[in-house]
Amino acid sequence: MVTTTKVRILEEAAKLFTEKGYEATSVQDVAQALGLSKAALYHHFRSKEEILLAISLQALEGLVRAGEEALAHPDPKEALLRFMEAHARYFEENYPFFVTMLQGIKSLSPENRALTNRLRDRHEANLRAILRRGVEAGVFRPVDVALTGRAVLSLLNWMIRWFRPGGPMRAVEVARAYHDLILRGLEDGSTRAQGA
Repeated sequence: MVTTTKVRILEEAAKLFTEKGYEATSVQDVAQALGLSKAALYHHFRSKEEILLAISLQALEGLVRAGEEALAHPDPKEALLRFMEAHARYFEENYPFFVTMLQGIKSLSPENRALTNRLRDRHEANLRAILRRGVEAGVFRPVDVALTGRAVLSLLNWMIRWFRPGGPMRAVEVARAYHDLILRGLEDGSTRAQGA
């Protein structure tokens, strides 16, 4: 497969933004890492923010696609597990793009942030649909669906602070552990039964 210059720019920029931070990385840094002149880079992207936006949109579009496959499963518990696994797997397999998107959104202009927010909201809406279906079916206890959705995504997204690809755990294993924690809670079932 031929890798286009535009794709190479995005891949290299995502790595640099993840390692150094968006603000600390210059267009010259990206161009130099690719062996390009700044003029050649500007032929493909008009600004550093345009590169950040392209990375963020690509990451979010992939995340939405990954999560939407979980919606088709009729069992809400399994659908939730599949959604969480898909989110975690996408995060690990697209680590620089995901981290850049999550950390870089604050650096986008309001207009560009609105574009990313639409995709982010769609991903969250898919999760809420799974949770709502579970509550309505009596599979999940009555919960605030919006609050629970935010809690699930916070658990998964916070992995950018400590998870490193190639470490002792795979991201999907972390997602399964989180899923188990969410479904079972922290109470010991035997303790609860004794108090009844």
